[in-house]
Amino acid sequence: MSRIEEALAAIESLDEGKHFTYTNIANTYGVSRVTLARRHQGIQVSKTEQAIKQQLLNPQQELELVKYITKLTEDGLAPTRDMIQSFASQIIKGEVGNEWVTRFIHRNKENLITKWTSGMDRNRHEAD
Repeated sequence: MSRIEEALAAIESLDEGKHFTYTNIANTYGVSRVTLARRHQGIQVSKTEQAIKQQLLNPQQELELVKYITKLTEDGLAPTRDMIQSFASQIIKGEVGNEWVTRFIHRNKENLITKWTSGMDRNRHEAD
């Protein structure tokens, strides 16, 4: 738990109606008084919460997309960046930018492995 979260927990644990000052609690936990007050009043959220709110796909949708990509890869059809972009566009029913795929792969780098592949042999291509 971060210091700001500890300070917020301390405020929440106070008896209802008990007088407190943000300055005293901020000094006790070594955090910014302004940040503490804004977070407690709901004006400001943590960076992690803000990042989640700004994502096009919610965490559950991203998890499902990762599972789908993993299944495709296991079946021998590793999706390209364009395919991932298309999958995400279908999920949100809108357009997804090129940089979104880069950020998506970076967010899920423990589950997704990227690598360059060599081109298909001409004879094999003609056989298909």
